[in-house]
Amino acid sequence: MPVNRMISRRPAALAILIAMLVGCTKHAPPPPPPAQVRFVTVEPQSVTLTTDLPGRTTAYRIAEIRPQVSGVVLKRLFVEGHDVKAGEQLYQIDPAPYQASVDSARAALEKAEAAVAAASALTTRYKPLSEARAVSRQDYDNAVSSEAQAKADVASAKASLETARINLIYTKVLSPITGRTGRSSVTEGALVTANQTTNLVVVQQLDPIYVDVVQPSALLLRLKRELASGKLTKAGQNQAQVKLRLEDDSVYPQSGKLKFAEVTVDQGTGSVTLRAEFPNPEGTLLPGMFVHEQIEEGVDESALLVPQQGVTHDFRGNPTVMVLTANNQAESRVVKTSRAMGDQWLVSDGIAAGDRIIVQGQQSIRPGIALDAKPITLEELRQPASTPKPSQAP
Repeated sequence: MPVNRMISRRPAALAILIAMLVGCTKHAPPPPPPAQVRFVTVEPQSVTLTTDLPGRTTAYRIAEIRPQVSGVVLKRLFVEGHDVKAGEQLYQIDPAPYQASVDSARAALEKAEAAVAAASALTTRYKPLSEARAVSRQDYDNAVSSEAQAKADVASAKASLETARINLIYTKVLSPITGRTGRSSVTEGALVTANQTTNLVVVQQLDPIYVDVVQPSALLLRLKRELASGKLTKAGQNQAQVKLRLEDDSVYPQSGKLKFAEVTVDQGTGSVTLRAEFPNPEGTLLPGMFVHEQIEEGVDESALLVPQQGVTHDFRGNPTVMVLTANNQAESRVVKTSRAMGDQWLVSDGIAAGDRIIVQGQQSIRPGIALDAKPITLEELRQPASTPKPSQAP
């Protein structure tokens, strides 16, 4: 091919290539818009620091009533679920056989006392005769021995009579404590036996009442330090004042005392049982109720709170937040959270007042990219996400 012909074709090919590049540029897709995120601005605020301890109520004293003598129950003398006083009779067991035992023991005692009188008279009569050698010394010694044996029989008879009297008293089943009765396991006509394993009824003292909570031993140490330093309100020697929140989220009107009497740590869980005592004059608290103890530990005047939606964890388990920089880029920071305050975390390190914390959309961003950031209020953040309505079939 001639050289002039090849040179003439080059400008045409170059023009076609330029046209193709211009066409591709005109049809290239636009760059994606910046990711949209929502943020809250951290501002210092005054918050009351409290520790929430979930636990269950326990009766102050529990008495499982069992019969101490065998027999047939004649009467039940209490109303189930009502209060009884200490020493109040609960059941009456048939006393007839035990009354007969008392009568028999009394007769045996009288017989023994009569024998003592006869033996004593014989000893008194033999003593001068023995000195005058009118009777043998052996006869006198036998009389003295008979008198001593008769006196021992009297002591034995008295013990038997006392045992019979005690058994007769035990036919009246009494409450050893003041408290509230539960359900009775027997009715009139039931045969009960002494020291049986099944209790007749349980009496529980409910005023005051205990609240037991199981917590890590580290919390026990922290509360003891705060009690010693005066951060906790004292309610007695080695006791802190606490409040109570019930299952329906209402606040119990009476304040209680948290006791630090636990001396054993569970080796398997590293936890201890803390016991609080609350007055219960109205009987509002019942054994087994799930409640929350609240301990006020003071007021933080410059607390920094971050919504829980804005706190995640890295691969090491450290809590992190995404902070907006001045040019609207995301910056990951490791923070230190001390406790939960409702639906927010109290952050003690890692952020400062005025920082903008991303709380929505942080899952699809990475540090260094430009973001479309808009503020959001806590009220808006707490609203449940709206779900699209299902489309109806035509």
